[in-house]
Amino acid sequence: IQSHQNFLLVSHIRPDCDALGSELGMAIILESLGKNVRIVNGHVTPPNLAFIDPEQRIKTIGVNCTPEEALAGVDLIMILDTSAWAQIGPMTDVIKNATCAKCVLDHHVGEDDLGAELFKNVKAEAAGRLVVEAADALEVKLTPEIATPLFAALATDTGWYRFGSADEYTYRIAARLIEAGAKPAVIYGKLYEQDTLGRLKLRGRILSRTATELDGRLVWTYVLKEDFPETGAV
Repeated sequence: IQSHQNFLLVSHIRPDCDALGSELGMAIILESLGKNVRIVNGHVTPPNLAFIDPEQRIKTIGVNCTPEEALAGVDLIMILDTSAWAQIGPMTDVIKNATCAKCVLDHHVGEDDLGAELFKNVKAEAAGRLVVEAADALEVKLTPEIATPLFAALATDTGWYRFGSADEYTYRIAARLIEAGAKPAVIYGKLYEQDTLGRLKLRGRILSRTATELDGRLVWTYVLKEDFPETGAV
């Protein structure tokens, strides 16, 4: 970190809160150290997760950012929450064509040779945790702007702390993020209590088709392509 100035942050396709939150948290951490940071992903941020990026900092290759713009002046590419080429999608060629240094911050077991220095902990419950630990290592104080996306990352990748990956250390990190300004109730509301009318209608249609077999041991339903325009769901 200390030996580079201009950073490009990248995460996986079909980005979730851990990917997006880790990128945004890391970006602000780096900027607090005086670094220049750009975030570019292979896929557009899903509309239901757009709240995590109120300033719309996260760009998408081929949509509102060209490969040339993504790499302009960059001397380090940091890949977060993945170690696999297939998961990087449209950003693969950008990264492969870059001659600058590369590093990976990830918690997944599988990995490809990305030509990058690895910072991995496969026992970590979320990439967001590793970003918090990076802030500690870099002696950066957690702020509300850092804590909010990282709390969303940690909470969602642990199923809101329901998964077996969540332990006492997870809760300590969550407590620190809350102390730094993250508001769990607001984040939960944005994630799970903002359904559109179209989504509610679609869910109702799917539930209305529910059927059982094998004496109730198998419950199944289905969704049709035409259900989406008919209910107004995306």
